[in-house]
Amino acid sequence: MLATLERVQLLEYAEDLAKMVLDSDIAEQYQDSLYKMQHNQETQKKIKRFVGMKELYEEVQRFGKYHPDYKRVMSQIREYKREMDLDPNVAAFKLAENDLQTLLDQISKAIGAAVSEHIKVPSGNPFFETGHGCGSGGSCGCG
Repeated sequence: MLATLERVQLLEYAEDLAKMVLDSDIAEQYQDSLYKMQHNQETQKKIKRFVGMKELYEEVQRFGKYHPDYKRVMSQIREYKREMDLDPNVAAFKLAENDLQTLLDQISKAIGAAVSEHIKVPSGNPFFETGHGCGSGGSCGCG
C-alpha cells in the first residue's frame, strides 16, 4: 500500500514537472515557432516542394547514378532543402526545437544522476552523453 502511494506521489511530481516545462518560455517559443511555420503559406510551399522532391530522390537513390534523372534530382533536392532550411520560420522552429530538446535532456540527466550515475538516460544531445545513454547505442540497444 505504501509503495502504491509513493508511486502516485512520484507521478504527481512528474506531472508538475511536465507542467513547468509546458509553462516555460522555451516551450512557449517552441509552440509559437511551430504555429508560424505551419501557418505560413510560403513556408509550407517550400516544405511541400522539398518533401515532394525527397520522394523522387529516394526513387533515384535506388538506381544511383544510372537513373536518367540522377543529376537533376540531386541538384534540385539540395536547392529545395537549402530554400526550406533558410526560410525564417523553419530556422526559428529548428532553433526552438533544439532549445526545448536541450532542456528536456538536462532534466533527464539531472533526474538520472540524482538516482545513480549508472542510470541510462536517453539524450538527443551528444553533449550530455556518457556512453550509457540511448542515443549512444549503448546497452539499451536502441541507438
